[in-house]
Amino acid sequence: MSGMLAPLLSPVILFFVLGATAGFARSDLAIPEQIAKGLSLYLMAAIGLKGGIEVAEAGFSVDMLMAAIAGLALSCFLPLPVFWMLRRFGRLDRINAAAVSAHYGSVSVVTFVAGVEVLSSSGLPPQGYMVAVLALMETPAIVVGLMLARSGNREASTAGAGLLHETLLNGSVVLLSGSFLIGLIVGPEGFVSIAPVFESGFRGVLCLFLLDMGLVAARRLRGSRTLTARLAALAILMPIINGAIGIIVGTAVGLDVGTVSILGTLAASASYIAVPAAMRLALPEADPGLYLAMSLAVTFPFNITLGIPLYTLMATGLG
Repeated sequence: MSGMLAPLLSPVILFFVLGATAGFARSDLAIPEQIAKGLSLYLMAAIGLKGGIEVAEAGFSVDMLMAAIAGLALSCFLPLPVFWMLRRFGRLDRINAAAVSAHYGSVSVVTFVAGVEVLSSSGLPPQGYMVAVLALMETPAIVVGLMLARSGNREASTAGAGLLHETLLNGSVVLLSGSFLIGLIVGPEGFVSIAPVFESGFRGVLCLFLLDMGLVAARRLRGSRTLTARLAALAILMPIINGAIGIIVGTAVGLDVGTVSILGTLAASASYIAVPAAMRLALPEADPGLYLAMSLAVTFPFNITLGIPLYTLMATGLG
């Protein structure tokens, strides 16, 4: 039992719970926006660097190729069942269903970072190349979401060039990919001089960032007027289904348990940074209050507190 509870008692999870509790209690606890952005930049740079260094040390492999193919396939496929569920059970119109499905086919960087930390603390560290898989999974779902919306919205088809620029040059994509390449170039030897900044302080910064995310998620949920009980239930059911699909795919291609767990976590996560920016450009008529409330205020807290341990348990059972 203690092994199953260990992920829930991780400091990063508990700091998120603290933030959410303070948010629901209407506490005046707050982390200034610029500091929160700085924490986010630090985390993305650190996780990208460490991933690149691990790949430089281990070298490219068939497993890396299979994980990349699996990630791309998941990002292209997962918006489809989500769109169907949102139309059939969520009773959303085509535009909003397409916008939300793009969020659930893409990935959350913070959920990934928290998942890596929890898995590493539990003795199941995922392979470093999963940072590259993370970057690959951000964009395809946006394209699929637009294709789903296109038959009901001709303006979506005219936003292609701007959307491509918006997604490929999105700050999180650039920083993750760039820091991964830097880690790949400098290798373990080059990392030694900056390790005190990017390794020693990583967990502390992650705890502070998740404290802020708990505050933001609770306040977003409190203030949402478009999130019905039916949609909130789907925002919990959809990541479980997507995570199970990701775990089955990862196991089928022969990945280790820790890497399967993080692939399942990525499949279960929902973007609330890159995709909202793209949807504002390509589908301005979609409701931001809806897709942000579902992805940030419901799915993100579920994944951080209960989802990651659940996906780890599923991957361990299959593995």
